[in-house]
Amino acid sequence: MQIWPGRPYPLGATYDGAGTNFALFSEVAERVELCLIDADGTEQRLDLPEMDGFVWHAYLPAVQPGQRYGYRVHGPFHPESGARCQPEKLLLDPYAKAIEGQVDGDESLFSYHFDRPGEVNDDDSLGHTMLSVVVNPYFDWGNDRRPGHEYHESVIYEAHVKGLTMLHPDVPEEIRGTYAAMAHPAVIDHLVSLGVTAVELMPVHQFVQDTHLVDKGLTNYWGYNTIGFFAPHNAYSSTGQQGQQVQEFKSMVRALHEANIEVILDVVYNHTAEGNHMGPTLCFRGIDNQAYYRLVDEDKKHYFDTTGTGNSLLMRSPHVLQLIMDSLRYWVTEMHVDGFRFDLAATLARQFHEVDRLSAFFDLVQQDPIVSQVKLIAEPWDVGDGGYQVGGFPPLWTEWNGRYRDTVRDFWRGEPKTLGEFASRISGSSDLYAHSGRKPIASINFITAHDGFTMRDLVSYNDKHNDANGEGGADGESHNRSWNCGVEGETEDAEIVALRARQHRNLLTTLLMSQGVPMILHGDELGRTQRGNNNVYCQDNELSWVDWDLSAPQRELLEFSRRVVALRREEPAFQRRRFFAGEAGHGGESEVGDIEWFSNEGHEMTDADWGDASNRTVMVFLNGEAIPEPDRRGERITGDSFLVLYNPWHETVEFTLPEKAYGDDWRPRLDTADDQVGIISIFTEESAFSPGAKLPVASRSVLVLARGPLGDK
Repeated sequence: MQIWPGRPYPLGATYDGAGTNFALFSEVAERVELCLIDADGTEQRLDLPEMDGFVWHAYLPAVQPGQRYGYRVHGPFHPESGARCQPEKLLLDPYAKAIEGQVDGDESLFSYHFDRPGEVNDDDSLGHTMLSVVVNPYFDWGNDRRPGHEYHESVIYEAHVKGLTMLHPDVPEEIRGTYAAMAHPAVIDHLVSLGVTAVELMPVHQFVQDTHLVDKGLTNYWGYNTIGFFAPHNAYSSTGQQGQQVQEFKSMVRALHEANIEVILDVVYNHTAEGNHMGPTLCFRGIDNQAYYRLVDEDKKHYFDTTGTGNSLLMRSPHVLQLIMDSLRYWVTEMHVDGFRFDLAATLARQFHEVDRLSAFFDLVQQDPIVSQVKLIAEPWDVGDGGYQVGGFPPLWTEWNGRYRDTVRDFWRGEPKTLGEFASRISGSSDLYAHSGRKPIASINFITAHDGFTMRDLVSYNDKHNDANGEGGADGESHNRSWNCGVEGETEDAEIVALRARQHRNLLTTLLMSQGVPMILHGDELGRTQRGNNNVYCQDNELSWVDWDLSAPQRELLEFSRRVVALRREEPAFQRRRFFAGEAGHGGESEVGDIEWFSNEGHEMTDADWGDASNRTVMVFLNGEAIPEPDRRGERITGDSFLVLYNPWHETVEFTLPEKAYGDDWRPRLDTADDQVGIISIFTEESAFSPGAKLPVASRSVLVLARGPLGDK
């Protein structure tokens, strides 16, 4: 086979239409072999002849897309000093665009023998590990266009490729659970009808199935165990053909874009699937362990772990930073994704030990002309010291607002002394973001996510029920801020069923009526349950998949969800891009402020009202005529003004509407007490109420009133 010198950049395997350039970074390597693997497993080893700047490279004219390959890196094996080169281990390309197969847990994958851990294991791992695949980069994107939704207009839908589609009856069985299923009209029609503007896909980077889970008959369902930062996960491909997952992923993105839906990826750049010193040698460990991982300074045999997974990537290494930035740019430019949610993002800010918002990673993102222009969402915590960083990320970033989640849960389960913080959270969390020049859109508001209870389970269980995970209940969050409404788990008690349904509507309404960017967990609009399991990371089965066989109450919930999302979409008052100022005439010509808080008696809230631990109810006025920001054409934004009445109390509370200055007439737009199976709302859209009117707001409900005479809407 002809071997030409090739080029050191770009890293990875790059097909140009005639042949393939291979380039691999390793500073510690003394010799690197490129291994070409035939379909029958036959291996051909070729020494990479050139090395520039610690990048080993070659060009092979004969190599075409579909070629399987790996690397064997020759160099020192001194774990005590951090070096772990073992040429007996066939290694993945860190820049592989596609990966074939899965690891099988064989002893050859490890640097030690299971029964003799002190003895070095030099068994060959070929046949037991995953293989890199050369891909064809060419794809007909047609007229693909990024939707480009502004944050304030966005409604994000967190979804799992397999979990969302595996049971959908209108998706052909042979493609369920795949990228092709996500692109199927039945799935896209559901997303469009719900009104979401973006899907945030749980990890689709190639991940590894943990041996200890497979041994128990379980799998890594969530996928937070990445090994390939450029490769779409191969198990989500409907064809099973090597390298075709790339084309199928692109087709999915194109289909979602055609429906005006953005694609955001949940990415895991904080650690890899190789784990700690007892983990397998699959890629980075054998290529250049010290360059890729954070090691314990005084004991380089062990890994410094702020992720709880066994290792952390070395964020002060220029090669790690290059890997991450190259990966991000690849997914934007070649795969056309619209943004990223960064798992355990505080770890990315740890150049040394502390979390530093001025770290090199943030600097690189800030100045990058491609990555800086897409949606960047941080999970602003990790498990290390000082890792909880809600409100601590730089201005370019948005954050999962964990304090929003906790406060809204507490408010609706009836916890005292939550009213003041509840008001801060639903008005945009200025206390968290204004100090850094950020705006309400910095807050990704969520009440439920993949990690924890579904919304239905949040109102049905006080405790987690994770027996199926086989960990004796030790896994999963124990403090869920949930309330079962009187009975643990499923029940046929009509009153409790009706109360749970109302609480579900209360949570959805609060989420969509809050300032910031709402995120809905897939299936919450359908009443999906995990039967009390709040940690289904290993449950790739019907416990975690969305069940599309809907009961009548579930169909009603879906219609309610569509209605409340539509209300948010139609009304600028719920989509502010700037924090409230509270001043009359601010941003418009209104004689009253842009926001006002009232007690249920109709007077403005006082410090005493806010400080009263027994006070649970509140009424908020949102002025649609006092929105300071112009639209994209520079025209002034106006819309309806609203009163939103929150009553989490267990009894009906009478609310008195405020004085005439805030509005002459008020009409109902949404009432969560209208539950179709329990207490029917006394309000209809034909009703109209004047200033000073006394309205009985049902227990544990939200009433949304719009200003203006009948016939306006």
